[in-house]
Amino acid sequence: MTLKLRSVGTSDRGLIRSGNQDALHAGTWLVAVADGMGGMAAGDLASSITIGSMAPLDVETPEDALVAALQGGIELATQRIRRAVGEDPERQGMGTTLTALLFARTGSCLALAHIGDSRAYLFREGVLKQITRDDTFVQMLVDQGVITPDQASSHPRRAVVTQALQGEDVSPTYATMVPAADDRWLLCSDGLSNVVRPDTLAEVLAGYPDRAECAHKLIDLALRAGGPDNVTVVIADVVEE
Repeated sequence: MTLKLRSVGTSDRGLIRSGNQDALHAGTWLVAVADGMGGMAAGDLASSITIGSMAPLDVETPEDALVAALQGGIELATQRIRRAVGEDPERQGMGTTLTALLFARTGSCLALAHIGDSRAYLFREGVLKQITRDDTFVQMLVDQGVITPDQASSHPRRAVVTQALQGEDVSPTYATMVPAADDRWLLCSDGLSNVVRPDTLAEVLAGYPDRAECAHKLIDLALRAGGPDNVTVVIADVVEE
């Protein structure tokens, strides 16, 4: 028996925004979420460029090459965003978050790449853990002890990101982990995590075994909470086959 990744993803414009600047990939080996920023057309372009740059990584990859593969995808996305900005000065300042998970062909390891404030959560044995750390101004204040996590959730500057893919040199966070059977991963844009509490996320991840039903329930909860932003959800289960 080997471990495999099975995923599904969905995205919604939300109830306020006129378009959707999020993009996602939900594949056999790779799952990823990108949340564009910097004006309507430009944010949409930045996220689609980034997911398009990462998508070719959705192949069997040796575990010792996972991080290098993610780094290569991010470098390609950075180059393509830089080129797009150079082609049209009005795109200056466009960018995107990225949270991506790459599963090894052996099923024995996975690697995570993260920049911005989209999130990856791991639901394991009934416990939900946020694996990524937001690259945001308010997270910096939390780290410094200036405000509490509860205060951060309603802070007026909670949407200010300190790092994103914008065609310039950046320092994404990379990590490797050992997967376990029945792990459930949630990757999402802040359109979900800003309006649905972690305890509610955990209830839904536990209560909806079907991946597609789980993803749609989370989208529905974000919309019921006002849907102030685009909301994107990827559910990825580690299964034995």
